[in-house]
Amino acid sequence: MLAKRIIPCLDCKDGRVVKGVQFEHLRDAGDPATLAERYNEEGADELVLLDISASREGRATLLQTVHQVARQLFIPLTVGGGVRTVEDARRLLAQGADKVAVNTAAVENPQLVRELADRFGSQAVVAAIDARRQRLPPSLPPDEQLKSRAITWNVVIYGGTRETALDAIGWARQAEALGAGEILLTSMDADGAQTGFDCELTSAISHAVHIPVIASGGAGRPEDFAEVFLRGAADAALAASVFHFRQYSLRGLKKYLESRGIPVRIVAEGEA
Repeated sequence: MLAKRIIPCLDCKDGRVVKGVQFEHLRDAGDPATLAERYNEEGADELVLLDISASREGRATLLQTVHQVARQLFIPLTVGGGVRTVEDARRLLAQGADKVAVNTAAVENPQLVRELADRFGSQAVVAAIDARRQRLPPSLPPDEQLKSRAITWNVVIYGGTRETALDAIGWARQAEALGAGEILLTSMDADGAQTGFDCELTSAISHAVHIPVIASGGAGRPEDFAEVFLRGAADAALAASVFHFRQYSLRGLKKYLESRGIPVRIVAEGEA
């Protein structure tokens, strides 16, 4: 079995790392380059940098921030936020990104995924999917809601501010068919709440596609990571707050996962 990856995420706004709940009520978490250097030394498997307001504000990702972060790393770097064209992706890759993540622009123009894969290869294209459980009639009690039909998830775009009628599972399959090499899946219901990953969502997407799925949204305890690997069938797990604010160390988390029989890559101090 391939090693499961642990991926810290730098949600950036105005050149700073921030963290909130469902992309709102943001608080400062530090300097992107400083955090990147720390995570590289602590044994992160990869790093994701997302410019969380780029799509909403209609601007490109901050290239200088990407350059500064990439200089600190010897692990793969994925960058997303405001990537709307092949040229946007080229600029990010030129600044040191290894992969580009596309979300809003890909939903609005699915052929962008194919264009990026054709130009840079599927290994460099990540389909970022923000998903929210479909709301059922509030008049139904919770038990009846679950019995009334299967759970579904809709895609949300523009940094979680705009709902679509697009089914998340169907979109994941389409993104794979268009050439995406990986899916970064964020549960908008769980994001920032630290109550656990949405394992139902993650499992549904993981079993619907043949490319790796990164679970995001809801990490709070080491047990949450174990559950999303064992029950959610994720290939990687992404988190922010628990690492930024030192609730858990990457090494400590990986040792816990290893004790649960989950294969991980543990880097000894000084080896990264």
